[in-house]
Amino acid sequence: MSKSNVNNDIKVLAIDLAKSSFQLHGVDEKGEKVFAKKLSRKKLSEFMVRLTPCLVAMEACGSAHYWARLFKSYGHEVRLIAPQFVKPFVKSNKNDAVDAEAIAEAVRRPNMRFVAIKSVEQLESQSIHRIRSQSIKNRTALVNQIRGLLMEQGIDIPAGRKNVLKRIPMILEDAENGLGVRFREILSDLQNDLNTVDERVNKYDIEIERMIKNDETAQRLMSIPGVGPLTATALLITIGDISLFKNGRELAAFFGLVPRQHSTGGRPTLLGISKRGDVYLRTLLIHGARSVLQYTEGKKDSVSQWADNLVRRRGKNIAAVALANKMARTVFALLKNGGSYAVSV
Repeated sequence: MSKSNVNNDIKVLAIDLAKSSFQLHGVDEKGEKVFAKKLSRKKLSEFMVRLTPCLVAMEACGSAHYWARLFKSYGHEVRLIAPQFVKPFVKSNKNDAVDAEAIAEAVRRPNMRFVAIKSVEQLESQSIHRIRSQSIKNRTALVNQIRGLLMEQGIDIPAGRKNVLKRIPMILEDAENGLGVRFREILSDLQNDLNTVDERVNKYDIEIERMIKNDETAQRLMSIPGVGPLTATALLITIGDISLFKNGRELAAFFGLVPRQHSTGGRPTLLGISKRGDVYLRTLLIHGARSVLQYTEGKKDSVSQWADNLVRRRGKNIAAVALANKMARTVFALLKNGGSYAVSV
């Protein structure tokens, strides 16, 4: 069979992505294999330019969004699949060829769920969130390290970043606290590191505020109690195309805010939350729900009364997760139908 005939016969092309080696698996209209080959990074682009437009499937992994945008510009239809939905189709032992075949099998399932392709702007916004989150972890580690080192020298600083920033200059100026010259130099270096990380976090906070001002959809999401600039922008980045979700419960399940099931024989068994999806975004939603719960007591609206009753019956932790679930469903309604959040009495 000539190369041109192969190109025309391929209706679905699955690609197992890697850094420099890419395994391709093409099938025809009947699902029969017509092409299987490993290509380098450079040859992959050349091959996809010449290929007759078809359905291209890949796992949603590192570099997938870049390749998806590139292949769409070549005229192909591109679908990204979460790796956990590809795994059940892997036959026998795992290798690149088997993985590519599994992707081709998974993408042709009628009820398969797909991942929205992120734009360059969405990935840039996601990078800001990721770097900010890592900077906060580094800042917390620095604060704990400073407090621990000073505790070994007999100096106790109360917990909290502000306490550390306030006390370090006084400790360095105190000539009678028994600290040696070398330790003072170390402490001064840690102080500089902490100030640098603090400035970086503030810079990203300002950038996120700027993103909110230019995004009407994010501003509508912020009308939901417990959703601030961080959560609103993270929601839009992670969700992408809201039409990929059937209803609010499916979106809440995407965030891992619904119970895990282990049901069999018609006997339903519900466990703790599934914790699927983006840990960072689920954390933001639950923290937002905790902030709302602090001010629900005495309020007359239906959500506040529901939350108060749930706190009394099940405790604050379960109530916070339940409220985060409700927030996710509200997010779906706003993105699907438009409008802003209105308090119901």
